[in-house]
Amino acid sequence: AMAGRLEPHLEALRRELRAPDPAVLSVLLALLAVAITILIWRFVQGRRSSRKAVLLLGLCDAGKTLLFARLLTGKYRETQTSITDTSAVYRASNDKSANVTLIDLPGHESLRLQFLERFKAAARAIVFVVDSVAFQREVKDVAEFLYQVLVDSTVLKNAPALLIACNKQDVTMAKSAKLIQQQLEKELNTLRVTRSAAPTTLDGSATGSPAQLGKKGKDFDFSQLPMKVEFVECSARGSKGEEGDADFEGLEKWLAKIA
Repeated sequence: AMAGRLEPHLEALRRELRAPDPAVLSVLLALLAVAITILIWRFVQGRRSSRKAVLLLGLCDAGKTLLFARLLTGKYRETQTSITDTSAVYRASNDKSANVTLIDLPGHESLRLQFLERFKAAARAIVFVVDSVAFQREVKDVAEFLYQVLVDSTVLKNAPALLIACNKQDVTMAKSAKLIQQQLEKELNTLRVTRSAAPTTLDGSATGSPAQLGKKGKDFDFSQLPMKVEFVECSARGSKGEEGDADFEGLEKWLAKIA
């Protein structure tokens, strides 16, 4: 008899469990969405924090190695063309946790892609150094190397911050960052049209189809890339030459921001 009296209540409870209150269901779904968002954010942040390298890229004689030395020691030193990578911890501020690993990579045509292949997955950011004095005659080579960096699948996926450092601004004939940006956008736009249908990756294997640089149907500009791109003017040598300080305040601020 007792079981008979409880049966209607048990049935009602079963119905509630099968068809929960819409308001309760909405709250549960919202909480689930928040939990998933937090997990994704932690995953992304964890991957980013594991990438501590800032790669210094560019053609030979762009001034990468002198920039590297100046950032670490503040002192001028004679440099020569690098044939291997050099790395050191750079502290961006007094905060000991705000540090990155600067890696100066060779700029020689026969070496630069193999070294980029080795370190690209660890890159939190890339500093692409341009010789502002020689830029007009080197623009095609600069754009070619930059194009290879920007269409690399790992770089596209990780989207490291990118700084185009327009070096040697202490020289009268140096081109401005604005002109360098405009010329690079023009050359990159031409390159993406003329690339072969099946380019090779950095390790020399065929990709099958080229990565799309920028937005299809529109002239290329840097704002179309998945990473944030900035330009700064700088001088590793400095306006006072070997005895003076480097002029790269914009570069230092950028490094402090991404550290």
